[in-house]
Amino acid sequence: MPLKMVDATLSTFNSVFEKFKSEAPNNKSNLILFLADNEPSTNLSWCPDCVRAEPVIYKKLESSGDDVALLRAYVGDRPTWRNPHHPWRVDSNFKLKGVPTLILWENGEVKGRLEDHEAHVERKIDALIASK
Repeated sequence: MPLKMVDATLSTFNSVFEKFKSEAPNNKSNLILFLADNEPSTNLSWCPDCVRAEPVIYKKLESSGDDVALLRAYVGDRPTWRNPHHPWRVDSNFKLKGVPTLILWENGEVKGRLEDHEAHVERKIDALIASK
């Protein structure tokens, strides 16, 4: 089972993240993907960059052949995310500026990141995973 995915929201993130961190040593790579929530009326993401990046990220991670853990963290609806005091914008570890953001998590800290405008670029995803 090369790709292990778990999901978290703002309200569940702390407990899911603790479990993710405790299992991290068992994986070759540990990544966190911060994404926009889906709109309830359409069941589609309100973020066009997320729509573009998600399938590329999943394809690259699934084809890696290594044990990869991916924590998908949903930032909320557009008004929640736009708040400058959003918890993940002000978090000292994550300091999010945009979504999607793909973070390489290693030894208890952020070791690399791809932000909204580059999270869909295959060679950059490869380089992020290879930097472990």
